[in-house]
Amino acid sequence: MQIEKLKGKRLDDLFDAVLTLKTREECYEFFDDLCTVNEVHSLSQRLQVAMMIKQGHTYAVIEKESGASTATISRVKRSLQWGNDAYSMVIQRMNDDKQDEQTAHQEE
Repeated sequence: MQIEKLKGKRLDDLFDAVLTLKTREECYEFFDDLCTVNEVHSLSQRLQVAMMIKQGHTYAVIEKESGASTATISRVKRSLQWGNDAYSMVIQRMNDDKQDEQTAHQEE
């Protein structure tokens, strides 16, 4: 785990703060205060790249649609293959949430 070197109270506080966020609007406000626009863009781009890799898209398609460099795509792919499986966990949870929402709408 690369982030292990940073482990401590400051990082715990950051993660605890993120875990208190309850709505998407709160996330927008917090990350707007916390990060630069470029930092938020980079984070969201990496998640998009991970989702596209999981869907089986080629580097060329990912590069064109996401605007990510091949270096970013490679880094994300490496994390998917050798990392902590956190991208996969989050993507699966997002997909599960979408399916739950679709089911709820169909039952109405």
